[in-house]
Amino acid sequence: MAIFGIFFATGLGFATWASRVPSVKAALGINDFEVGVLLFASGAASIIGLSLANIALARWGARRGLFASLLTFALGILVAGLGAQTFSSFALTAAGLALMGMGMGSTDVMMNVEGAAIEQATNRTIMPLFHALFSLGTVAGAGVGVAMTVWGVGVAPHLWTVGAVIVIGGAFAVAFVPAREANDDTLADRPTRHERFAAVLAVWRDPRTYAIGVIMLGMAFAEGGANDWLPLAVVDGHNGTEAQGAIALTVFSVAMTLGRALGGPVVDRFGRVWTLRILAVAAVTGLVVFILATSMSVALVGVALWGLGASLGFPLGMSAAADDPTKAAASVSAAATIGYVAFLCGPPILGWISHEIGLLPTLWILVVLIALSGFASGAAKPIAGSKVGAGHAASH
Repeated sequence: MAIFGIFFATGLGFATWASRVPSVKAALGINDFEVGVLLFASGAASIIGLSLANIALARWGARRGLFASLLTFALGILVAGLGAQTFSSFALTAAGLALMGMGMGSTDVMMNVEGAAIEQATNRTIMPLFHALFSLGTVAGAGVGVAMTVWGVGVAPHLWTVGAVIVIGGAFAVAFVPAREANDDTLADRPTRHERFAAVLAVWRDPRTYAIGVIMLGMAFAEGGANDWLPLAVVDGHNGTEAQGAIALTVFSVAMTLGRALGGPVVDRFGRVWTLRILAVAAVTGLVVFILATSMSVALVGVALWGLGASLGFPLGMSAAADDPTKAAASVSAAATIGYVAFLCGPPILGWISHEIGLLPTLWILVVLIALSGFASGAAKPIAGSKVGAGHAASH
């Protein structure tokens, strides 16, 4: 339940920012290229956070490490609010997003390591359910964003309030995360710095790491692109209102949440590989429908398919990376690094491209990447000795 709460808190904070991107753009008086620069600050800092996560886990344990990363995440949200509205400062907003990205990247590694350990212990595919709580958090964040936009609430008080909620909720949740001793991480068996470094390098020499990375790359681009650019794509590409843009993000988040909430039993029945292939087809179809839509209702149908199709790529990639318990932490960290390069650094790249050709034409890049993810789905097949995500025979 503690890890569920942490997944929810990160989703809430991230969607709070995403739902107010059009308002931030207007408040700062910037263009799509400059929005991309802001997102790049968050993405680059998240890579630093990913690198620091293993150090924090080894030195402080999951409980203190998670609280420190959540505090950094919430502080970044607060500073971004100050920069966007109170001081109308592009630099301060970028600094806030850098803190936010660093905290989120570090939190994501640690909460996924904890989630993967629970999954292996129960021998069931429950990682999608953990990520469903992240998506539920994005639904809550996007939904509140709709209300704040309609009611004319400023970006700053909105972000400050959410930051405070994350700190209070995070402090409560991490109190129930097991201490290091509960996980047999004692002084006697703690790996040395050299051993940790060797384990990290070994993971990056494994071809399966990169194969799983291709799966996560396409789906993380699909998810990150929607979270950061979907409201603007509705406003600028389909001539919708800001409220309609926030509604589209809410529809996407709801579809993601449903896919993740119901995905575990589906994976246990049909296996990771076939589940990922089918969802890749759904995501490609939905994205094409959204790009070519001639009405908002048709566009929202495409958004729903897009969200459903992209729902399991990231969690199943994490689950596949953790098949070998002896190197789960290092493998999950590597998988998270690949996913976050796409998830947080990809949207800024899309912003730079869209500045030249427009948002809707840029989304065709996502169509290609999602298709590649579907073709690479075979890499998610469980390794020998792991039954999580293998599926059951039809006779069962």
